[in-house]
Amino acid sequence: MFLSTPSPSEASSALYARDVADDGYVSNLARLWAWRPDVFDAFLNVRTLLTKQATLSLRERAILVCATAANVGDSYCALAWGTRLASETDPTTAAEVLQRKEAAALTARQKALATWAGQVVREPNAITAADVDRLRGAGITDEEIFNATVFVAFRLAFSTVNYALGASPDGPLAAGAPATVRDAVSYGRSVSDPSAE
Repeated sequence: MFLSTPSPSEASSALYARDVADDGYVSNLARLWAWRPDVFDAFLNVRTLLTKQATLSLRERAILVCATAANVGDSYCALAWGTRLASETDPTTAAEVLQRKEAAALTARQKALATWAGQVVREPNAITAADVDRLRGAGITDEEIFNATVFVAFRLAFSTVNYALGASPDGPLAAGAPATVRDAVSYGRSVSDPSAE
């Protein structure tokens, strides 16, 4: 992490405690976001609000995050969500999405979402009505298109903060990912041991 560790506070202690309860260690993300635990909690709340009423499945959300991570070069989210996508599909499919390859096991709808995430990340100003029509042709409703787009933009903002300020993927996160997923993630920051920081 490029920033120093923030001074302890009640909010940062609560953030760390949640991390330990969920994962067994304090992650580099938590150490970074301890500068503003209130903003991190707001992020989680908005993400919950966004996904709660959306009809996008967990598998589809995992595809969106993995495709976003692959296109922006975010190894942290790629490892975390690649593992989740592997459990929703299989490790080979997750690796293909993370490598921006055609994943044969995905449905036409899921492939369209992966392609869409790449377009939103790389060149949102180049998107045309024809691109949106292709999503509709894959059976994605206008509301789902809106939700998917906001979800990708939201993940992109989160990745931007993490990478601009040097949050490296945690060793335990990488160790818990399927080997195929780990091997597919060759971009972004290298894995680090959170206990060493």
